[in-house]
Amino acid sequence: MHTLFRRDAEGRHQTLRPVTEKELIEYASHLLCDDLLARPAVNGVDDATAFLRMRLCHEEREMFGALFLDHKHRVIGFEVLFMGTLNFTAVHPREVARRALALNAGAVILAHNHPSGDPEPSANDRSMTSRLRDALALVDVRTLDHVILGQNGNVSLAERGWL
Repeated sequence: MHTLFRRDAEGRHQTLRPVTEKELIEYASHLLCDDLLARPAVNGVDDATAFLRMRLCHEEREMFGALFLDHKHRVIGFEVLFMGTLNFTAVHPREVARRALALNAGAVILAHNHPSGDPEPSANDRSMTSRLRDALALVDVRTLDHVILGQNGNVSLAERGWL
């Protein structure tokens, strides 16, 4: 993907050929991730929201991912862990915890998209978040937030007091 783009001497990004919208979004997502990795710490969901929106909002089906952080809230990486249908993704707490442990994460920001555009959490979203928070807490990984993203905005479950 990065071979489609280059930076000129002034740091501007140029394409080597015409690119599709999907290629451009993927490249911008990589740039935002690089920006997150360069920060000393993620100080809140706002620091991560631009990246999460870029990474998940354009998807046509639900995708669930996690931004893995170390104990000082520095970004380790982001991974899409589960992909679903138009309005549902099966999320398995065991797999999220397994991946957090493999990356030696101290905290996570969970995220998934709503392709319908409406980011309002469902009852299932809230119960899944509680199950994930509890499972991760058993292995000393803090769940800082679960952000639900849609074309019409995003909802932070932590800001609503649901974590």
